[in-house]
Amino acid sequence: MAVDKITIDKVKLGKITLGKITWDRVGRVTEPGRYMYTFGWLTITAGDLEIWKRYPQAAFTLLAQSSESPESAGEEFHLGAFDVAPDAPTPITTH
Repeated sequence: MAVDKITIDKVKLGKITLGKITWDRVGRVTEPGRYMYTFGWLTITAGDLEIWKRYPQAAFTLLAQSSESPESAGEEFHLGAFDVAPDAPTPITTH
């Protein structure tokens, strides 16, 4: 497994608001695994990759995994909810 360094748009570790991350931002990895990230390790699952293969522009919410030790808090990340069309215009609704 290759170890790559990646970056994201927003990082606020104190409140665990980390923004969205795209396949391009993670170097279009092709294998599930644990990859080096700016603030720790990012785990990408086979399911995450399947979503990116179907929706290459999808943006995932980046989540910090809870840790048992305070020293390693914020060092492990995984992908959460995703938006398949993050750059699409907001639909106009009339109610």
